[in-house]
Amino acid sequence: MTDTATPGRRTVIFDLDGTLADTSGDLIAAANACFISLGHGEVLDPSQDQLTAFHGARAMLRLGFSRLNGGDVDEADVNREFPNLLDAYEADIDRHTHLYPGAMDAVARLHASDYAVGICTNKSEGLARLLLSRLGILDRFTSLIGADTLPTRKPDPAPFVAAAHGAGGDPTRALLVGDTETDRLTARAAGVPCILVGFGPEGPGVARLAPEAMLDHFDDLDAVVARLIG
Repeated sequence: MTDTATPGRRTVIFDLDGTLADTSGDLIAAANACFISLGHGEVLDPSQDQLTAFHGARAMLRLGFSRLNGGDVDEADVNREFPNLLDAYEADIDRHTHLYPGAMDAVARLHASDYAVGICTNKSEGLARLLLSRLGILDRFTSLIGADTLPTRKPDPAPFVAAAHGAGGDPTRALLVGDTETDRLTARAAGVPCILVGFGPEGPGVARLAPEAMLDHFDDLDAVVARLIG
């Protein structure tokens, strides 16, 4: 990684979960491991609860306990199981996870066209680094900013700006590729365009967030990026 920014260098920053990779299967499996250890079996469904998985560990635990308790959730239960979920996830982080079609080909084309390329995620940096390593793609991104890299996380713009600088790019000539309202708000706060993917957990419904562009397949990323930042 480099801390030296090239003034004016075009920059593309990616979210990770739900944007580059579908990680929901392993996230839900980790949550279910907690409920199984409590004697409840698999409370969450990998298909039905995919969107909740991308809202984080605590969201999955709250959903599961809500189902078990008739809608009631005790935050003490959530807090108790939170570290257990993270341990289960770290131990089996890439069993079901897969990259979305064309993702890494698109990243390779951006590099070939001299774009700076990095990642800004609300996954902890350690888990993000582990996952990218297991997927064999860590070295394809020049920067990686996680939820705990800085004192703030998305939608605060600081992690995005740090990711752009860390990639050797210019955060004023950059954009964010994501899949959620958090990514949309981050881009808005940073004053940059946002591309939201229509193949993520919410599907084409994310168009309701009025991003500067929607992406139906990574094959189309080059043209969209060129239109937005040159």
